[in-house]
Amino acid sequence: MPVKRGARVGVFRAAAALIVLAALASCTSDPDDKGPDESTKPKPSPKAVRLPPVHVGFDYQIGGAYPPPAGVRIVARDREAEPARGLYNICYVNAFQAQPDERDDWPADLLLRDGKGKAVVDGDWDEALLDIGTPAKRERVAARINEWIDGCADKGYDAVEPDNFDSFTRSRGLLSAADATAFIKLLSDHAHSRGLAIGQKNTVELAGQRGRTGLDFAVAEECGEYDECGEYAEAFDDRVVVIEYTDNGFRKARSGFGDRLSIVRRDVLVSTPDSADYVRKTR
Repeated sequence: MPVKRGARVGVFRAAAALIVLAALASCTSDPDDKGPDESTKPKPSPKAVRLPPVHVGFDYQIGGAYPPPAGVRIVARDREAEPARGLYNICYVNAFQAQPDERDDWPADLLLRDGKGKAVVDGDWDEALLDIGTPAKRERVAARINEWIDGCADKGYDAVEPDNFDSFTRSRGLLSAADATAFIKLLSDHAHSRGLAIGQKNTVELAGQRGRTGLDFAVAEECGEYDECGEYAEAFDDRVVVIEYTDNGFRKARSGFGDRLSIVRRDVLVSTPDSADYVRKTR
């Protein structure tokens, strides 16, 4: 989903990145957790995946599908939409949070809860965080998300984009970067078993964990605005699709990486062309 305004501050994010890396380096399993050990569970057999092309026309349509403009070779759409014929298609899945209309579909114990038993909610989008804090719960959440990934594969998508990888930063300290990386590895293994590539959505502080997560490319919102495009480009060998929501961020992304990455300027609601809010620029 579009990045949350006001939630990203440069100095804080730099410090947070150091904390994240330190936590990953020193992470050990909770000795009281009796869930399955993910490291010893058999992994699905991987299939050959088709990676997204580099530096091509791109459109971000997660707010609603419409005929791709001329020159587009990569399109991202919501999992409920059909892929675009003849293009490289990325399937959007909200993997770490429950959308408001789907919250009641989740077992109550798979919603992250604070010390008072209240669900922890991402206030910007009114989405309850999913509880991926133990191996057992990660397995249960992944089983449901993997059904959606199966749906993407069955429709003919080439790749999947699991959103809200960074939800641990909004968990009030109840989840960690290590929880997020362990969970997304479950999704990566399953996506690869279905022949789908899988993208890292934002979360630049974990871009260097590619070997651990099994992620294949990046979907980066506002990396131009926040001077992060280079980190994604280095981590994913320029296989990065960029969405900017401001003209300033778009100019910065194109100035620094316009000859390397797939970049589009969209409106923050990622509207369809029949909406008054619709914005799409490529130059």
